[in-house]
Amino acid sequence: MTPVAGLLLAAGGGSRFGAPKALVEYAGERLADRGVRLLRDGGCDPVLVVLGAAPAGVPGAVEVHNPHWATGMGSSLRAGLAAVPGEAGAVVVALADQPLIRPEAVRRLVAAFRAGATVAVAAYGGAPRNPVLIAREHFAEVGALAEGDVGARPFLRAHPELVMPVPCDDAGDPADVDTPGDLDALGARDG
Repeated sequence: MTPVAGLLLAAGGGSRFGAPKALVEYAGERLADRGVRLLRDGGCDPVLVVLGAAPAGVPGAVEVHNPHWATGMGSSLRAGLAAVPGEAGAVVVALADQPLIRPEAVRRLVAAFRAGATVAVAAYGGAPRNPVLIAREHFAEVGALAEGDVGARPFLRAHPELVMPVPCDDAGDPADVDTPGDLDALGARDG
């Protein structure tokens, strides 16, 4: 079977949070470590993590440094896609600041790829969110369209005919952690 790599985007400085979110702890685990575990437990191998604002030393992942991290998520996505090993037929891209997504969401995206999808997007309440699976044949165009603080969204909007929504309502919550208040709210909901 063709391997599916995992790619965690965790390079940002966390300007609204006040610290790099990769290093922030949620439920006793750094967001970077939690994101790597999400991808690995979801069936991705290898797992790469793009870092930039802060070194994180993430066990179980190949670290990719993005020297242009301050320009936004687009440069991190390009750096990560360029580092995906050649044998991987696709990659599942996840964000470090969505700690409530569970491995089942990743497994469903991988299953969609195995069933023939070249682009699969986790959907919650019918709305597309993260993570996103992208087959290798689309890496170049995804990277070319990823600018500033957007990742794969321009590609997904340009090619709606390729996008397979994968229902993930029962596989986690895509809530973002952008501020310390968001983290507190997640803790209150989770507990």
